[in-house]
Amino acid sequence: MAGSGKAHLRPGRDAVLEVEDLVVEFPVGRGQVVHAVSGLDLDLLPGETLGILGESGCGKSTAGRAIMQLPAPTSGSVRFDGAELTGLGGGALRRGRARLQMIMQDPISSLNPRRKVKDLVAEGLSVWGFDPADHEGKNKETVVRELLAAVGLEPDVVWDRRPHELSGGQCQRVCIARALMLRPRVLICDEPVSSLDVSVQAQILNLLEETKERFGLSMVFIAHDVSVVKNISDRVMVLYLGKVCEVLPSEGMHLQAVHPYTRMLLASIPGEETEADAEASSGPGARAAELPSPLNPPSGCRFRTRCPLATDLCAAEEPVLRELASGHAVACHHVESP
Repeated sequence: MAGSGKAHLRPGRDAVLEVEDLVVEFPVGRGQVVHAVSGLDLDLLPGETLGILGESGCGKSTAGRAIMQLPAPTSGSVRFDGAELTGLGGGALRRGRARLQMIMQDPISSLNPRRKVKDLVAEGLSVWGFDPADHEGKNKETVVRELLAAVGLEPDVVWDRRPHELSGGQCQRVCIARALMLRPRVLICDEPVSSLDVSVQAQILNLLEETKERFGLSMVFIAHDVSVVKNISDRVMVLYLGKVCEVLPSEGMHLQAVHPYTRMLLASIPGEETEADAEASSGPGARAAELPSPLNPPSGCRFRTRCPLATDLCAAEEPVLRELASGHAVACHHVESP
């Protein structure tokens, strides 16, 4: 079930990214508001990968963009490296988030079609200025070539090409190289493989893991594919209609997950569905599969209209995240420890 609370946060752990009470709402006229993200809290430790998982429309991509202030959230706090980003504007915001980079969902449309690869990768240095002292005395061309090679591209082959002359996988590698140019501390990956062929997906995921280790990055990995999030993340946060349902370690996730929505997502992976999952999804307690509108989300627990465990309590009272075990928190009135 979807609820509020901060039981999953880890105060005192020197997080590189801290988000508290993040709210993103979009007015759509006639006094109506889309409640895209409603009170999201998360923290990200150095070297950690946090996976944000949920169906389309759950608010995960909106949350990622709001962390980057693209656009700024309706309310809430985003602290990166101890500095508050919300409320900043213009040059101050651009400087504050220079080491917080994002990889977009569609690699081709996120690249300027008129620019060559060499200029796309070096764009950050062109904006902020190039100081050879920051790159071990190397010149700009050498740095760009080394980054292209680091992401699996042959510099001499792609150097003067434009995005339309590259495959989707090559474009995504260019996006990763461009993001790495400013030596970020955090990468926010918004569905970075969803538009790629399955064979290319594996290559990009392996590249992201290698890049994380090589450059000492932390990552927020946003996706709707359960198996992808499980494999690349250290912790997984499950969202439903802008609310957190469950936060748990990715290792052993299929055994530890207890939230009805998380179990439903896991059941979508061939071979992961348990007998209890099958009964819950097709038995007499199963509810309608249609996602409620974010214009008018259900009262209490937002997942209750689809939950086989829902009772009157779920409609009257929003569940609060509570800790079941170390690193495992769930927002549900009815589930117990696994």
